Amino acid sequence: MLNVFRFSSAVKFYSIAGKLIPWAWLLCALFGVAGLWLSFFVAPADAVQGNGYRIIFVHVPASWMSMVVYVAMAGWACLGLIFNTRLSAMMAQALAPTGALMALLSLVTGALWGKPMWGAWWVWDARLTSELILLFLYLGFIALHESIDDLRRADRAAGLLALVGVVNVPIIYFSVKWWNTLHQGASVSLSKAPAMAYTMLTGMLLMALCFWFYCLAVALMRVRVIILEREGHTHWVQQLSEVPS
Repeated sequence: MLNVFRFSSAVKFYSIAGKLIPWAWLLCALFGVAGLWLSFFVAPADAVQGNGYRIIFVHVPASWMSMVVYVAMAGWACLGLIFNTRLSAMMAQALAPTGALMALLSLVTGALWGKPMWGAWWVWDARLTSELILLFLYLGFIALHESIDDLRRADRAAGLLALVGVVNVPIIYFSVKWWNTLHQGASVSLSKAPAMAYTMLTGMLLMALCFWFYCLAVALMRVRVIILEREGHTHWVQQLSEVPS
């Protein structure tokens, strides 16, 4: 257990994050190139939607990551509240803008897909509405944290908001099952065969991995900046200007 808590040190994590970032960007690029090529040049047109369906190769991964990042943000916030570790709060703070970007991208691409399919840019569908609430939760987390000058109080207040808001994630996921919605059900399920061609499925999964490593890379870069801002008074941060990071 002591070895685990070694990594809660800002000094240690700053170094680890710096080593992981190039690998995360490399994997993001590799999966992104392969995913885009397969999704837009190899996968066949849909029998009903034609080529317009291809926006799902961006929409679906963005939607997945908007939920995954929120759960990760709430998890880090929970660790920070339980163990009072500064690094946990920093990670939650670093994840919030990326999660907000994913939620916004999900909503925008969903609107672009919905207009030709539903005849409207927006409908007050359960899935769409709960995803919009997720975006507001991200923005609320960021705004609340920025509005409190005392960093410890800001971490606790924003962390509590993140934990309360996590209940919205299963609502997003199960909304198409719990309510009669316009939004189509899941095309990928662990309990049954995928409802799409395997080239489409492979392209979507590659794009999901691309988005995953993008979120990881950006969050690690942001947390390093946050660490420097918060630990600027310490001796080890002042030494960074003298030796390579």
